[in-house]
Amino acid sequence: MEQIYLDNNATTKMLPEVAEAIYEAHRAGHVNPASQHQSGQRTRRVLEDARERITKLLGGETTGMKPDRLVLTSGGTESNNLAIRGLTADAREANIVLSPIEHPSILETAEKLAQAGLEIRRLPVNHAGVIQADRLADLIDERTRLVSVMLGNHETGVIQPVEQISRFAREQRVLVHCDAVQAAGKIPVNFRTLGVDALSVSAHKLHGPVGIAGLLLRHDVTPAPMLSGGFQQQGVRPGTESVPLALGFLKALELWAEQSLQLEGQMRTLRDTLEARLRSEIPSLVVNGEAANRLPHTANISFPGLNRQAIVMALDMAGIACSTGSACASGSSEPSPVLIAMGLPEPVIEGSIRISLSRFTTATDIELATQRILRVYNALRRDQEA
Repeated sequence: MEQIYLDNNATTKMLPEVAEAIYEAHRAGHVNPASQHQSGQRTRRVLEDARERITKLLGGETTGMKPDRLVLTSGGTESNNLAIRGLTADAREANIVLSPIEHPSILETAEKLAQAGLEIRRLPVNHAGVIQADRLADLIDERTRLVSVMLGNHETGVIQPVEQISRFAREQRVLVHCDAVQAAGKIPVNFRTLGVDALSVSAHKLHGPVGIAGLLLRHDVTPAPMLSGGFQQQGVRPGTESVPLALGFLKALELWAEQSLQLEGQMRTLRDTLEARLRSEIPSLVVNGEAANRLPHTANISFPGLNRQAIVMALDMAGIACSTGSACASGSSEPSPVLIAMGLPEPVIEGSIRISLSRFTTATDIELATQRILRVYNALRRDQEA
């Protein structure tokens, strides 16, 4: 049985054009871009051109007296760590404001910093999974160093009011970091429009290569480095940059930009079709976050009364790859912190799975997936009742 891949929030399959761009970059014989000889200088020009074009595609400013800066990293987790650690490195008796629905790379990093004395303040979310931006005024004070909120949630797909949050924080002269890892390549992401000071993105979430991501920074924002031993990227992230991966990252973003409206609409239609067909057959089914604006490719679906891990394992055997939540928490038996923060009933939380589509998902995939999900649901219900 051919597997239907519906776990694209964990990673996406690389586009052939991206693989070709990476292959051609290796064939071109690029050398270390930090080298001073002519070959190194030529490679540096290729790298910096790719960096500038990625920045533009993400809505950053590359001209004028105050251009934004893109720091290349190994992944979204490193970008988030660099933002949280680097922008609070010299904080003393300070606090940071987060929501309880952030990715583990944000929440766990903040918890580590809390052990060293940084106070964590949490923005609540409503039952639809939307951060309550109006509560920010109660949490920010003169000791607040950073606000970090995601653009699109990795489990529910709920889009967050980042622009509203950044406007208020800017009035208070507080930095804002946004984790846009799940949003980039699914909806328009514009650094300047969002009004944030730092933005995390990752190539493998948008059909690019694993191993490269970025932290886009406003011109006057410089996080303290987490690594030492090199001068690359102005010392913020030392280490030799990979030109082939940078070119693969660029190609993936370019391909998204060329078809963004079509792809966004395509994924949204297929996602909505899946939810509607399942609901028509399972009246008790719950779509978590459906009352809010969501990323077009993400569905968090609950089958109250069933066990989420049993559902995912049974679906895997039936030829559907999906998950119970973040891949970074894979293997954990703990219920979703995101759904708990939303205040959902325990049966809904216990029976929830995440389905995430991509540009490769077809109408046939959704039709077959619906049939298989219904078969699994009915089988699990019979087993439960036996």
